[in-house]
This record gives sequence, structure tokens and C-alpha cells, in this order.
Amino acid sequence: MIDTLEILEELKETFEPPQAERLARLLARLYKDIANTVTKEEFKELTEVVKKLSERIDRLAEAQEKTEERINALAEAQRRTEERVNELAEAQRRTEESLESFKRTTEENFNRVWKAIDELAEAQRRTEESLESFKRTTEENFNRVWKAIDELAEAQRRTEESLNRLIKRVDIIEERLEGVSNSVGYSLENSAYKALPLLLKKEGVEVSGRLIRRYWQENQINIWGKGRQKGKEILILGEAKVRPSKKEIDRFIKIAEEIKRKEKKDTFLLFVAHDFPPAIEEYLKHKGIRYYWSYEFVG
Repeated sequence: MIDTLEILEELKETFEPPQAERLARLLARLYKDIANTVTKEEFKELTEVVKKLSERIDRLAEAQEKTEERINALAEAQRRTEERVNELAEAQRRTEESLESFKRTTEENFNRVWKAIDELAEAQRRTEESLESFKRTTEENFNRVWKAIDELAEAQRRTEESLNRLIKRVDIIEERLEGVSNSVGYSLENSAYKALPLLLKKEGVEVSGRLIRRYWQENQINIWGKGRQKGKEILILGEAKVRPSKKEIDRFIKIAEEIKRKEKKDTFLLFVAHDFPPAIEEYLKHKGIRYYWSYEFVG
């Protein structure tokens, strides 16, 4: 007789309880049927069958064990997969949080950008208004300037007309004065031609021939003559002026130097005038030029 409980416990080590119980009942019934119906020889054969069946059951148990191992491996893989999925879910959550934060930051940045653009647009509007105001002011200023220029041009035209009229009057006066000056100058020169030989003799200068008025190149020399001083032949050169100036004296000296260089003779320079201011007297002395007052011609 077989021990059903022992078989059941052994089967439970390999199979699930329901499967183990079913196999244990099947083996007990099979053993009972065999014990009641078969001969010893048949029992031997059946025992062999049972042995083979037990070996088959062992293989099934081994297969079951491998299946459970695979199931456990699958369960572990499932666990790792779930962990990975959880990690991915957590990463997804963080990504979504980062994305949400990025969206908020981007929105804030865009808001600031739009605000800055609005401020720039407002500044541009104010600039355009200022430019328009500047253009109007500039145009007004230019209009005033052009008006002032026109007024100045008109004033300049009137000034030029007045100046031209004044120049004509001055020309007339100068012509008259020149006539008077020439008349006085010629009178002074004529008196000088008569009086100078005696006055020059007192200076040790002997006049040879007559003193005359003549041109040298384009320049008129009021007093021109020849003479001797200390036994040496010289040229007597002089100017007759109502009231000589330093400019006239310098001009005369320059012409006299050219004459001296061309004629290759020493010169005796003199001035005659109705009036010699003190500064002019000093200037003539400084230049070594003899001068005579017109009143010295009377005597």
C-alpha cells in the first residue's frame, strides 16, 4: 500500500498544491486498481510503467522547475522593466517640469522682449516727434536766416550804392586836392629850383647847371640835378612835398638807390616841404637826408 500523504508532500515541493493533490489522488487510485486487478507479472509490468511514469513526472517536475526559473527570470526582468519604466516616468516628470519651467521662463522673456519692443516703439515715436519738431524749428530758423541774409544783401546793396556815391565824391575831392597839391607842389618845386643852389652851397655842394623836374623810368623825381661835393661829381635828388610821410620817404630812398646803382654815381638826397612834423624830422635825420623848409627859400 502506498503512502498518499508522503507522495502529496513530495509533489508539493515541485507542483502547485492543486496540481500536487490531483496527481496524488490519481496515483492512489491507479495503485488501488492495479492491486485489485493485476497478477504478479502484470504488477511487475505495471510497476515498470509506474517507474517510467515517475521518471516522466520527474522530468515534468524538472521542466516545471525550469519554467519557474524562467518565470522568475521574467518576473525579475518585469521588475527591472517596471523600475526602468518608473525611472523613465520620473525622468518624463522631470522633463515635463523642466519644460513647464522653460515655458514659463520663455513666456516671461518674451513678455520682457515685447515690453522692450513697446518701449522702443514709444521711444521711436518720441524721436520722430522730436525730429519733426527739430525739422520745423530748423526750417523756421533757416527762413529767418535767409530773410536776414536777404535784408543784409539789400543793406549791402544800399551800402554799395552809398559807397559808390561817396567814392565818386572822394574822387572829385581827390582830383581837386590833387590839382591844389600839384599847384602847391609845383610852386614849391619852382621856388626850390631858385633857392636850393645857394642853400646847397652852404652844405659844400656846388650845383652844376640847372635843377629840373624829370622822370626816371615810371617815377617822377621832383628835383634832379648834377653837382660836385669835395671835388667829386654827384647826383642831386630830392622830393618836394607839402607834408611828407615816412611811407613817401621810404619810397623815395628805394628809387634813389636804384638810380645810384644804375647811374653809378654818389647821390645827395634832400626833401623840401612846407611842414616837417617832429617825428618826420627825426626820421629824415636818421636816414641821413637833408631837408629844407619852404620859408628858407625867402631871403
